[in-house]
Amino acid sequence: MLTLEAVSTAAIVEALRGIEDPEIGSDIVELGLIYQIEIAAAGRVRVVMTTTTRNCPASAFIVEAVKAKIEQMESVSEASVDLVHDPAWSPEMIGKGFGRSRP
Repeated sequence: MLTLEAVSTAAIVEALRGIEDPEIGSDIVELGLIYQIEIAAAGRVRVVMTTTTRNCPASAFIVEAVKAKIEQMESVSEASVDLVHDPAWSPEMIGKGFGRSRP
């Protein structure tokens, strides 16, 4: 159910920490896979993210998990996930967290 209180970027980031890359075993925020989070009117959320490789076999699983996790949040009406590979992910992004991983 949608409430008047808007969801925050921090709350979304915290929720996404519960999603692990199944091949690496670390959460997607810690890995630096989340590039951008946009929150629009009426509880619409858009996430721009990447995977560790362009042909990551877990891409569909991770994208669907991100979408589902965000749509479970009380103030969210809809979530979309854009998977990008520019810039490409690199191990140097690990541990930089959300907002600092994108070169």
